Amino acid sequence: MIKVAMVSLYVDDVVKAHAFYTDVLGFETRMHVDGGGGFPFVTVGAAGAQGDLQLLLEPGHGPIAEPYRAALRAADLPCVVFSVDDVRAEYARLGALGVSFPQPPTRQGPVLTAVLDDTVGNLVQISQPIG
Repeated sequence: MIKVAMVSLYVDDVVKAHAFYTDVLGFETRMHVDGGGGFPFVTVGAAGAQGDLQLLLEPGHGPIAEPYRAALRAADLPCVVFSVDDVRAEYARLGALGVSFPQPPTRQGPVLTAVLDDTVGNLVQISQPIG
C-alpha cells in the first residue's frame, strides 16, 4: 500500500511558519533539525493524529517555488486544504487570535469552507463536510 508521508509547503520564513502552524493552528512539531545552509528542516503534523503524515515547511524562494506560489496567490487558490470538525468554530477561534480570512465560512456544494492567510505567503483552506 502506498500512502502519503510528507507534503512540502513553500513558506517565506520557516521559523515564522513553524510558530504559526504550531502556536496558532495547533499542529505539533514532528521534526526540527539543522537542514544545512542556514535553514532548519522542519515538519509539523496534526497533534496526536496521523503520525505518519508530515507537512514540510520548506523555504519558498527559488526558480520553482516563487512562480508556483505567485500563480496560486494570483488565482486566490489555497496551497493546501485541512479538514476540521467545525469550520465556524475554527473561524471564530482563529479570528480571535488575529488570523486573517480572505474568505469567511462559505458553503461549496457538500462542504463548508473558509480560507485563511498563513502569514508566510500562502492561502490555506479549512473544510468540513456537511449533509
